[in-house]
Amino acid sequence: MRVPGSRSLLAFATLLTLCAAMTGPATAQLHIDITSGVTDPVPVAIAPMTLAGQDIAEVTGADLARTGRFRILPSASLPSQPQHAADLDRASWRAAGADYVVLARVAAAAGRSVADVDIVNLLTNQRLTPAAGHRLAAASPRQLAHLIADLFHEKVLGIRGAFATRLAYVSVDGRPPAQHYQLIVADADGANARTVLDSRQPIMSPAWSPDGEWLAYVSFEGRVSGVYVQRLRSGERRRVSARVGINGAPAWSPDGKRLALTLSGSAGNLDIYVLDLATQGLSRVTTDPAIETEPTWTSDGTGLYFTSDRGGAPQIYRMTLGSAEAAKRITFGSRYNARSRLSPDGKSLACVTLDNGKYRVALQDIASGVSRVLSRGSNDESPSFSPNGAALIFAGRDRGQGTLTVISTDGLSTQRLQSDRGEVREPAWGPFTY
Repeated sequence: MRVPGSRSLLAFATLLTLCAAMTGPATAQLHIDITSGVTDPVPVAIAPMTLAGQDIAEVTGADLARTGRFRILPSASLPSQPQHAADLDRASWRAAGADYVVLARVAAAAGRSVADVDIVNLLTNQRLTPAAGHRLAAASPRQLAHLIADLFHEKVLGIRGAFATRLAYVSVDGRPPAQHYQLIVADADGANARTVLDSRQPIMSPAWSPDGEWLAYVSFEGRVSGVYVQRLRSGERRRVSARVGINGAPAWSPDGKRLALTLSGSAGNLDIYVLDLATQGLSRVTTDPAIETEPTWTSDGTGLYFTSDRGGAPQIYRMTLGSAEAAKRITFGSRYNARSRLSPDGKSLACVTLDNGKYRVALQDIASGVSRVLSRGSNDESPSFSPNGAALIFAGRDRGQGTLTVISTDGLSTQRLQSDRGEVREPAWGPFTY
């Protein structure tokens, strides 16, 4: 769901009228442009490494460069091609302009791609990996490259990298009423995109299960909204909510056993419910006559954040499940705050806020209540945290085209992801699965 309050009802009503009459296109592919970074990115040299025709060094370098924090030295400028840290002439590599060097011995073993990785800090002459190298294994050479980038990110910045994770998003091609919708899952760099669902009816609100095995989403098949869960590996798919009225905004509980949902029932007023996936038991959470929507779970699974206009305008509230205490308002400072998402460490909320007449993504510290606007668009929406909490992905528009943007939570670096056809929206960043 995109916008709370009466605008949500209007959005759903509009979607219910849509019907497409076109043949589905091939899976839309994303390409990435780095739009900003730190003033003085760290120069990094990555020694050549290739496996099964895949240039691993190139993929690893592209991952690190996209953060805006690292500048990857051209391979042609490297003084040699060592594979071991012991073979490294550190003076010549410093003269080439590198602060860090990444080396790896890569091979195929037992159907896996493996690497023994060395990372050397040339400024301190410190080796950041064990003497025998840090052993990594992956299902493919490309995934191995992402893991090497993850390792470097953690060793240098102290934060686990998220390059080997996945994104889910919705691609929309064509013009009303002949639009085509795809639910797509891709690597975090946009590669290996594959279609999970291809539909002539709208698809909304993809959400990852905590183990990364399932996606929940809203589909308007038969021109009515329903909540579905789908196992990515097998394609197994179930409709878990198709009640009268609106079924929307699924959010997985931290234990993966429940979904928080927005349901309207026959009365048409949106409220928050919790669905037990094993028993199909449904519990109502909110009973206020206001519109309540867009739930997200607390880290411990005992409560929910949600959007409500009970105070006259959309704001974020928090309540504890099973408690008699009234919901507590969390957001202030803007007359519009909606679509909250909790950071992996449970300390921050991302939301869409109204800032100088424009809808932008903001980050609020939960303990202090201090909020700061991160994005600079005019209609930004659907924020989702990377699993390491270091970045947010959200949907916006660029020259009239729907795009995705990744921004670091400190606001220093951004990158834009744009489809080679149609528009992209509703991003959801998957969890760590390794």
